[in-house]
Amino acid sequence: MSSKETARKLLSLAGIEINGENPWDIVVNNDAFYSKVIARDSLGLGESYMDGWWECQKLDEFFYRILSKDLGQQVRKNWALLAGGLGARIFNLQSRKRAFQIGERHYDIGNDLFSKMLDKRMAYSCGYWRNADTLDEAQEHKLDLICQKLGLRSGMRMLDIGCGWGSLARYAAEKYQVEVVGITVSREQAELAQTLCKGLFVEIRLQDYRDVHERFDRIASVGMIEHVGYKNYRMFMEVVYQCLDKGGLFLLQTIGGNQSRISVDPWINQYIFPNGMLPSLKQLGSAIEGLFVMEDWHSFGADYDKTLMAWYRNFEDNWNSLKNNYDERFHRMWRYYLLSCAGSFRARKNQLWQIVLSKEGTPGGYRSFR
Repeated sequence: MSSKETARKLLSLAGIEINGENPWDIVVNNDAFYSKVIARDSLGLGESYMDGWWECQKLDEFFYRILSKDLGQQVRKNWALLAGGLGARIFNLQSRKRAFQIGERHYDIGNDLFSKMLDKRMAYSCGYWRNADTLDEAQEHKLDLICQKLGLRSGMRMLDIGCGWGSLARYAAEKYQVEVVGITVSREQAELAQTLCKGLFVEIRLQDYRDVHERFDRIASVGMIEHVGYKNYRMFMEVVYQCLDKGGLFLLQTIGGNQSRISVDPWINQYIFPNGMLPSLKQLGSAIEGLFVMEDWHSFGADYDKTLMAWYRNFEDNWNSLKNNYDERFHRMWRYYLLSCAGSFRARKNQLWQIVLSKEGTPGGYRSFR
């Protein structure tokens, strides 16, 4: 069977036609597409889209359908995927020496891009859409939810691991009058966060989490452990444990995987999040065991679909003001990233968890907030 017929047969299992009329169907512009995708799987699919070899009116719906049917499992394993898994087993891809790579290759792309794509507070993580109609509202609700779950009070000192552009640090300092230390491995994030948090009791540092040796009343980490790697989950938790005062609380927000893995999608690793990795429930449980008491586990992964689609609309609406700094291949790459991730959350292949931990258990029990 030719690669074209193989691709056609596989896509038909998900209700997708080649050159069909549905918005989730694909239009192929270059017949080299077929052999590249069959040979290189997700890496070939993403690269061929970036090169304009195929089009799709609604990429999010395309990915929702192929992921819902697990089509990737029906394509033979390729060398890129195998090499990624082998490398993760042999090397610590998220070591201290490599910690700043993700900052340089993703978060330092340009503050102009992220300021146009994100909400007004520049929160680059899942919003909380209960009772929210807009992205700004969803992100404000998420930030306040975190502060309530942590029981923040005036005079407390909080560590924000992976603070981004300072959205949580600024909100906590403004609304709850706490002192915050935020750390990031992105120079661009650190510089802008320092400006945005000026005048508040907020200190922003360019620092790896393994180099923090202070004590805090509360600790939060939102959307950062996805860069820690399975070899370092336990170390990450031990660092948090050492930095958290007795009676303190730690809130972890993370994307989660349904299965334990040691490598990430090859296209995402190559073009979006180098050395990234999604933890599973089992992996997090092992890392937490013996250190913390589990107080609360809140899952709202469907909200990430809405968040990603809002980011996508902002990105496209502002492309004319961005295109002088980014070429068309980047435009297609970023669109593919946002919409493929939206489709994945829609298919429930990825989850979003907020987890609250304490050292010895909250006296009288922990009150959950939703």
